Amino acid sequence: MTTTRLLLVGVALGILSGAVVTWAFYFSDDLSIRQLMYWLMGSVGGVSWYQHILTLVMIPVGIWLCLKGTILDKLMVGEIHAKQLGVDVMRIRWQLILAVSLLVGGSVALGGVISFVGLVVPHLLRLSFGTENRYLLPLSALTGAALLVVSDILARTVLDSAELPVGVMTTTIGAPVFIWMLLRSHDTSS
Repeated sequence: MTTTRLLLVGVALGILSGAVVTWAFYFSDDLSIRQLMYWLMGSVGGVSWYQHILTLVMIPVGIWLCLKGTILDKLMVGEIHAKQLGVDVMRIRWQLILAVSLLVGGSVALGGVISFVGLVVPHLLRLSFGTENRYLLPLSALTGAALLVVSDILARTVLDSAELPVGVMTTTIGAPVFIWMLLRSHDTSS
């Protein structure tokens, strides 16, 4: 499967997921709609210790992914060059897809849709510390976790009368930073 086709499959799956969420809204009662909205905005407030059994599965997958940093560096120069450097591109691609799917699926199952942490943090770190994935992946995981904790604390304390979903806070922080990064990269390329 080519990279373009893989991206198109991802777009189609995203659209299909949106349809599933729409069906869930359509067939839900008032309480379920409120819970679904809270999940769509992202929150770690309702996660119990029992649910963190899923985290015990995700930790070894995350460590395995961090150990693949040098292979990811080879893939970044292109598939042809990676093959010339001895990387089994198709095999590692499917392993990476499976690993990332498990991590993203587990994270979303636990906390809902928490925007911009996985998008902004790695890009800011790449701008600051370079592109070596063996350092970038663990640093992104730790920095993303720290941003999530800070955002959760702010979401719980910024209003006296209510607790904001953490996804609202990460979007409030992340969207302006992401726009700044896009404008900055546009300025340097022209």
